[in-house]
Amino acid sequence: MSTPLVVKVGGRVLTDTQSLQQLMHTVQRLAALRPLVLVHGGGDQVQALLTQLGESSSKTAGQRVTPAVHIPIVAGVLAGDINSQLCCLAQTLGLRAVGLTLQAGGTAVCTIDTARGAVGIPQPGDSRLLQLLLDQDYLPIVSSLGASADGQRLNVNADLAAAVVAQVLGADLILLTDVPGILDANGTLIEHISAADAPQLIADQVVRDGMVVKLEAALLAARTSRRSIAVAGWQDANALTRLAKGEAAGTRIRN
Repeated sequence: MSTPLVVKVGGRVLTDTQSLQQLMHTVQRLAALRPLVLVHGGGDQVQALLTQLGESSSKTAGQRVTPAVHIPIVAGVLAGDINSQLCCLAQTLGLRAVGLTLQAGGTAVCTIDTARGAVGIPQPGDSRLLQLLLDQDYLPIVSSLGASADGQRLNVNADLAAAVVAQVLGADLILLTDVPGILDANGTLIEHISAADAPQLIADQVVRDGMVVKLEAALLAARTSRRSIAVAGWQDANALTRLAKGEAAGTRIRN
């Protein structure tokens, strides 16, 4: 079996039915090329429901602060609404989708990020469940909901979750965004970023907000798995197909 590919989905594409259907057709193409795992977040939907319920929410350094009282809402959106929607769309395309969370089969283990509340810092766990599903031609769709060692449910940043899943499987990783990749101050695509480049890009605010977390997650995965890491736009199916084939597209991240 060829090297698995982990694709992280999040952002505005999850909030628009037409865009999501377009993306899932691309996922169908990628799954025909490689064993595939889909990891998703859902911060926009979580925020929308919190607002609807009259709850306030905030972020620090691009990551959501999650009070413990918000976890039932987070879990319902991530592991319930979004995960089931993605599984249903995948199955209409003939993909054998299986909805999971990070803690399923011990795939990831989490410590608690006390500065952000009920937020998990994921670490690689056990690959056997995901590998078993891939070996049997299933498409695991993993929500970024984790758990602590004592069983507390935790909200996990989806970029970090995807990086850990890629580490667990020794997989290539694509972090999807609403733009073609990581852009410089002039809006031009940066084709390659190394660990040595990252601090200056962040200091100069060329990379900022949520893109900082993407870059850090990509560097983490590159350092630990020594596999191909890319940040790319979800809209370009041909670019994603090239990435799945090991060709150049988006921003490549290397240690």
